[in-house]
Amino acid sequence: MASRLARGFMTVGGWTMASRILGFVRDIMIGAFLGSSAVAEAFLIAFSLPNMFRRFFAEGTLNVAFVPMFSKKHEGGEGAKEFARDAMSGLAFILVIFTIIAQIFMPALVYAMASGFADDSRFDLAVTYGRIAFPYILFISMAALLSGVLNATGRFMAAAAAPVLLNVIFIVAMFIADSFGYDIGNALAWTVPVAGIAQVVLVWVAASRAGYRLVPRRPHMTPELKRLFIIAAPAALAGGVTQINLLVGRQVASFFDGAVAWLYYADRLYQLPLGVVGIAIGIVLLPELSRNLRSGDNLAGRNALSRAGELSLALTFPAAVALMVVPTQLIEVLFQRGAFTSDDTASTALATAIYGAGLPAFVLQKVLASVYFARENTRTPFHFAIVGMIVNLVVAVGLSYWIGFIAAAIGTTVAGWAITGLTWIGAARMGDDTRFDARFWRRFWRLAAASWTMGAVLWVLVLVMGPMFGIPGLKIVALVILVVGGIVTYGCLGQLFGAFRLSEVKGALRRG
Repeated sequence: MASRLARGFMTVGGWTMASRILGFVRDIMIGAFLGSSAVAEAFLIAFSLPNMFRRFFAEGTLNVAFVPMFSKKHEGGEGAKEFARDAMSGLAFILVIFTIIAQIFMPALVYAMASGFADDSRFDLAVTYGRIAFPYILFISMAALLSGVLNATGRFMAAAAAPVLLNVIFIVAMFIADSFGYDIGNALAWTVPVAGIAQVVLVWVAASRAGYRLVPRRPHMTPELKRLFIIAAPAALAGGVTQINLLVGRQVASFFDGAVAWLYYADRLYQLPLGVVGIAIGIVLLPELSRNLRSGDNLAGRNALSRAGELSLALTFPAAVALMVVPTQLIEVLFQRGAFTSDDTASTALATAIYGAGLPAFVLQKVLASVYFARENTRTPFHFAIVGMIVNLVVAVGLSYWIGFIAAAIGTTVAGWAITGLTWIGAARMGDDTRFDARFWRRFWRLAAASWTMGAVLWVLVLVMGPMFGIPGLKIVALVILVVGGIVTYGCLGQLFGAFRLSEVKGALRRG
């Protein structure tokens, strides 16, 4: 079990790391070409529309209900292929209709996302880009369902590689547009659905080779689909609440010129460790817990949960501290070029530090949520999400009148910790098998101590190398020294404090 979990995590984590790095390249190019301009903000809102509903329909709803049900059918040989095909057909039917409706009411959707755009050129641009990009929701939702099939069968590579393909297509499109003098905004908008089609093809071929050649047919309701939708409905509502939280942040930001772009770039930076660790752990852990639950092996389930939590914090604690201690240096080196100015750096760095404070909460939330989803319990996370929505609304909107756009980032972080705390308490009340074990708690405090000591070292390094960050030719070297120094320091301190053993990391890598 531990070997399978490690292999799955390393596969997903490796491809997710590649995707996030290429995503950085993509976002650096967007920042260089567009900065925080009206075109940049219009495209970012348009791109967020299908992504918001994707999480509502697919990753945040159907998959948390679909993966446990499909895993049980796959393990027991109970008509898994027919169930997956019916789920795909029903999802495709709903999304085609939804896409047509969205095309008609796109101005209303843009207004709901960013009413601050209403009085300037950003609104019409966002509507145009939104209509071009929105069909992406159909393609990426199909890809998400097929990825669920692959993950449940222990085949992680193609599903994890799909986002890499997305970013490669974006990068190539911007190079071509710049080389031939095409409009960058239009090029980005048209790339969205094209990349979605490519992702569907990739995972469909992989699923076919795994014995699940899924061809949609005329949808019809079956008892299994009815149960799927009953389980998915609360998760859909919870996904909707999560999107309302994001919507609140974008609405607040839309009233401040450039803030939509600043929050986006900051979000992308903290999404690197969140994606590599939190999402990878969640993808691998959910099928594992579902198998343990089916076999009645509670000890194995607790061990999987505890090791996933331990591994996720070992990787995200130091990342969170780094984002809080040296955000300005990170943003300056990564993004400050072309249309991205020093003022953009200052505002983006502030948001990055605040998001960094919430990173451990966002990761633990994904780990702990698997406890509920493995038991087909989607109602309780919905209740927790409601509380988080209220917290976010009060903090983000209430503080925006005094501190401006940064209230949106603070609301996101505070709400993240509130939801994680509730999810943690709720899981602990289920019994011993859903609680982190003693080893987790021993290492929790040692990981925190090693991370904050590393943060102090980073702060000293910034003071020593300060002049290097002001010299264009040397600031990249300075950042490399900062990153390598942080990694080496954390590795040594973690070993010294007993937070982890390097032999365990090497073993996991070897098994992976």
